[in-house]
Amino acid sequence: MTTPGGRPDRTYDPYDQQPFGTGPGASSGAPGGAPSERQDPAWTAPAWRSPTRPQSSPAPRRPEAVAPLWQAPAKPRRGVAGTVVLVLLFVFLAGAAVGVSMLLVSRLGATAFVICWVLALVPLSIVLLAVRWLDRWEPEPFVTKAFAFLWGAAGSIVVTITLGEPVRRYLSAATDPTTSEVLGTVLQAPVVEEFAKGLGVLLLVLLRRRYVDGPVDGVVYAMLVAAGFAFTENILYFGSTLAQAGVIDGSLAAIFIGRGLLSPFAHTMFTACLGFALGWASRRRGVLPVLLAFVLGLIPAVALHALWNGGATLAGSFIGFYVMIEVPLFVLGIVGVVLLGRGEVRLTRARLADYVAAGWFTPAEVQMLATPAGRRQAMAWAGARGARAPMKRFVRDATALAFTRQRIVAGVDRGGQQDEELRLLHAVTAARGEVLATVR
Repeated sequence: MTTPGGRPDRTYDPYDQQPFGTGPGASSGAPGGAPSERQDPAWTAPAWRSPTRPQSSPAPRRPEAVAPLWQAPAKPRRGVAGTVVLVLLFVFLAGAAVGVSMLLVSRLGATAFVICWVLALVPLSIVLLAVRWLDRWEPEPFVTKAFAFLWGAAGSIVVTITLGEPVRRYLSAATDPTTSEVLGTVLQAPVVEEFAKGLGVLLLVLLRRRYVDGPVDGVVYAMLVAAGFAFTENILYFGSTLAQAGVIDGSLAAIFIGRGLLSPFAHTMFTACLGFALGWASRRRGVLPVLLAFVLGLIPAVALHALWNGGATLAGSFIGFYVMIEVPLFVLGIVGVVLLGRGEVRLTRARLADYVAAGWFTPAEVQMLATPAGRRQAMAWAGARGARAPMKRFVRDATALAFTRQRIVAGVDRGGQQDEELRLLHAVTAARGEVLATVR
């Protein structure tokens, strides 16, 4: 095993390799290569905050000692309007969740609802585990993830019913029953449902854009929305089958296996296409790229959904269609997700490297923070010294700093992001100090 610095590992010790004390601006006199015992200096008004072109915005330099205490930058002010809208949306989602639950109970009965609710937890758990894995590098805030899931489980259901019912009535009046059923399955459901789900992701990008750092975040939120939608839909499908049979029999087992075990990622694959597009657009300035990405992202989402709904009928065999079409698409999706994750790793390394010359990080620190192996070794090292919590904060805040830096470079909300950059630099410095205290 080698250390993040590349030398043979005796017992991994990040401070033995001077990740915190040998960069520009650091003292060379501290034991073990750590920074000296001097207090971090107060922050003075930096000239780098004057507007420049995005690509030429330098990282702030670590200041020289001018005061005995570090003064944390003022907490950046958040958009009050966006927060108010988000709170109102949560109120709407709470009411929608109650309404959808009451509707399901009235259609299925209380007993069937509870049974099918428990069954629907199985595919939901599978998807949530996948989301957790995808979101591990730069985790999203719990509140925004909760909003995404609730939108899928309740909000998108309300939108689907509101928009879908008039379309269904129109198709029934304009075509014969067979044509109406086919169009409803292959056209109406994909368009209406993907629009309803995608609307939740769009709202998150518009209202909480600072938390959407790129395609991975867009896919994470899209998967959560789709997981919520599929959860409610599975309760309905399982319950309808149970109500039709009157007893728990093979028909319920068959639909549970088909929807819950063989295709738990169906909805997530569809909506992830839209999430990818919106996540990509979040790195561009302005609202227009986001709206354009929403429209363009709907195309593959609707196409995959229509293929799923109508493919088995066209192929004449569900198993044949599943093996020949859906499994390869699922594998392709996995490959895409892995590649996106590697992109986050590369971005972290590139953006943290901006701070090396300014003295905020050393090359060894960047190597540690920008590699999965380096993070694991650092966490193990810190855990053995009772410093796991501050090391975890150090990794988390440094990662957030890298993505904040990316938004500054891209010119997305530069003023607000530079305030956030200062806050995160302070947080990283404080966490580093706590870690260092365990080895002094």
